[in-house]
Amino acid sequence: MTTGRVSPLTNEEKETLISFDETTAPAVIFTYNKGWQRHLEDKLGLKPIRDNGFGGREYEIPKSRIRKPQAPRKVSAEQREKMAQRLNKARLLKSHGRA
Repeated sequence: MTTGRVSPLTNEEKETLISFDETTAPAVIFTYNKGWQRHLEDKLGLKPIRDNGFGGREYEIPKSRIRKPQAPRKVSAEQREKMAQRLNKARLLKSHGRA
């Protein structure tokens, strides 16, 4: 889909932008990031609606698919220890073919 041209942009200029307004129109994601592009195309099945020829692609996605950032989970030392024990138990069961 790209033309193979070398991008004249610096890494700081290669942005990922997510924009939407209060209308019923879908959200727009424009990105140079290859990981985002693979996720949007391979995992979500989206097709670019625009390719700028320098590695940037634009996608439309329903606004309902855009999530607000989440605050980091606060986990106490006790909770962390219990999670570690559960993980170790699951790994042990899996290694013995019981999972």
